[in-house]
Amino acid sequence: MTTAADAITIPANLLPSDGRFGSGPSKVRLESVEALAAVGGNYLGTSHRQPTVRNVVGQARRGLAELFNLPDGYEVLLGNGGSTSFWDAASFGLIERKSQHVAIGEFSSKCAAVMAAAPHLDSPDVITTAPGLAPVGNHADSSIDTYCFPHNETSTGVMCTVARPAGAEGLVMVDATSGAGGLRVDPSQFDVYYFAPQKCFAGDGGIWLALCSPAAVERIERIKATKRWVPASLDLTTALAQSRLDQTYNTPALATLFLLAHQVEWMVSKGGLEWCANRCDTSAATIYEWADAHVLASPFVVESARSHVTATIDFDDSIDALVLAKVLRANGILDVDSYRKLGRNQLRIALFPAIEPADIATLTKAIDHTIQHLLP
Repeated sequence: MTTAADAITIPANLLPSDGRFGSGPSKVRLESVEALAAVGGNYLGTSHRQPTVRNVVGQARRGLAELFNLPDGYEVLLGNGGSTSFWDAASFGLIERKSQHVAIGEFSSKCAAVMAAAPHLDSPDVITTAPGLAPVGNHADSSIDTYCFPHNETSTGVMCTVARPAGAEGLVMVDATSGAGGLRVDPSQFDVYYFAPQKCFAGDGGIWLALCSPAAVERIERIKATKRWVPASLDLTTALAQSRLDQTYNTPALATLFLLAHQVEWMVSKGGLEWCANRCDTSAATIYEWADAHVLASPFVVESARSHVTATIDFDDSIDALVLAKVLRANGILDVDSYRKLGRNQLRIALFPAIEPADIATLTKAIDHTIQHLLP
C-alpha cells in the first residue's frame, strides 16, 4: 500500500555526500574498503599466526597507543567477541570481589547485570540515573575494587566525564565503546578503557580492545594466580600474552583487523585524538544548535551531558519519528532510528570522526524538508 510518506523525494542538493549515520555498525570509509581490496589477495584467507596478519595487529596496537598518548607501562589488549564479551572476561579476570557501576542506559545497565549474575562476585553497587539526565558519578567505597562507568552511553546519547572518583583506590574501568576515538580522554584517569571498532573506528565489530594500565595488568595476573576458574576464551592473561605477540587466542576476523588499523592510521595522520574530537565537536554543535532552534525538535539529553558522538533528538507528537526515519532511509539516509528499547519519538544520529561535519549540516536540511511534507 502506497502512503504519502512513500512519495516524498528529498532533492539531491539536500542529500549528504554519504548517507550512513548509524551508531554501530557505523560508516566505513570507502578508502579503507579500497585499501582492503588492494591487499585481499595476500591478506584475506591467510594465517593469523603469520607476519602478514600479525603486522596489521601490531600496526593497530602501536597506532592506538599513539592516538591515546598512552603512558609507559600501559598496554593495548585485544580479543574476539566485542565489548559484551569483554564484560564476561572482566567478571572473571578484572573484578576481585565487588564493583560499582554508573547505569544510565541500556549498555551501562547490561554491564552491571553481568557482574550481578556472576556467582563468584559480591552483588555490585549500582548508581542509576534516568535516561537523558546528567549522570551521578561513582563515589569512593572501601568495599569496591572496580569502578565502572561509560564514557558515552550509546543508547541515549549521554556523555560522561572520565575521572577517577575522589578518594577511590580501586581500578577504574570505562566502557568506551562509542566514545573511544571521538572524545578526549586522559589515560591517567582510567585503568581499563575498552571498546570495539564498529563506531568511532569506522570498521566492523567482532573484537574488543582494552587500553590497560600497569595496575590493571597486575590485577589480571594476580587474579589468575588465585586459581579462579576462567573459560579459556575469556582468560585475560591469555589475551595479554597473545596481544604481546600481536595475535589473538583464536581466529579473528581479518577484515575487521585491517579496517581498524587503516582507520587508526588515518586518525593519527590527521592530527590524532584532538583532531578527531574537534571534528566531533563541530558536528555536535551543528546538530544541537539546529535542534535547539527548531519548533518541532529538541535535544533529548540535558545540555551538560549531551554526547559529541551520538546525538538523540526528540520530535513533537505531530511528527512520527518512525515515519521520518523511513522516509530518510528511502532516500539513502540510513540508520537514524531511535534506540529500540528507549521507546521515544526521536532520531539517533552518529557524529563519529569518519562522518563529514558538512554531511551533518546537510542532514538537518533533509530532515526539515521531510518534516514539511509530513505535516498535515
